[in-house]
Amino acid sequence: MTTSLEFHGVGLRIGDRAVLRDIDLRLDQRETLVLLGRSGAGKTTLLRMANRLLEPSSGTIFFEGRALAQWDPIRLRRRMGYVIQDGGLFPHLSAAQNIALVPELEGWPVAKIERRVDELLLVVGLDPARYRTRYPRQLSGGEKQRVGIARALAVDPPVLLLDEPFAALDPITRFDMQQHFLGLQRTIGKAVLFVTHDLREALLLGTHIALLHDGRIDTLATPAQFRGAGSVEAQAFLRTLDIERAA
Repeated sequence: MTTSLEFHGVGLRIGDRAVLRDIDLRLDQRETLVLLGRSGAGKTTLLRMANRLLEPSSGTIFFEGRALAQWDPIRLRRRMGYVIQDGGLFPHLSAAQNIALVPELEGWPVAKIERRVDELLLVVGLDPARYRTRYPRQLSGGEKQRVGIARALAVDPPVLLLDEPFAALDPITRFDMQQHFLGLQRTIGKAVLFVTHDLREALLLGTHIALLHDGRIDTLATPAQFRGAGSVEAQAFLRTLDIERAA
């Protein structure tokens, strides 16, 4: 299996504060590695280091076998699809224009871009005839996220970085998007780094879960293994499942 991302002894200090310490992780193709943790645990910070939006204070991150420092940041970011809450769409651009952004920057022919936009709208379950001309204000939360995922896939990057992409959605829409993501991942087989603070989402979507606590990896496990994890922090998250069942 091809390794897409590797974190070797990665740390980040801001002033006197150690935000992340001694992070060792590996993400392979067709895997979804979930970064789980409380607010402030360093999940999004670690995700942003993967595409050089933040630089580590120590250690090395590798992408496709090369240290990130050897990559041009713009070229690197175009090799990684990035999705945030609410899709992160440009409000003044239509759905089709949002999806076409990176292909246009890459100099694709217009006809190829048009075909790719329609193809990706279909992939994320949106009818091109209805949605390509709609603006973000005309889309529901779930539709914005679908367009955001389509934009992230536009130039077929090997890695997707998803920063709590479904957190702002209502429970039913969130469940629908999670199910759609599972089906999409079975089809496209990307390497996915997925940030969430929701254990139920992590267990559903992840092939592996990295629980961050106090700037370190507290637990690294498959979903099945995580259910039996014994650390204090893992047990605190597992109790949230008991609370939901009791309710």
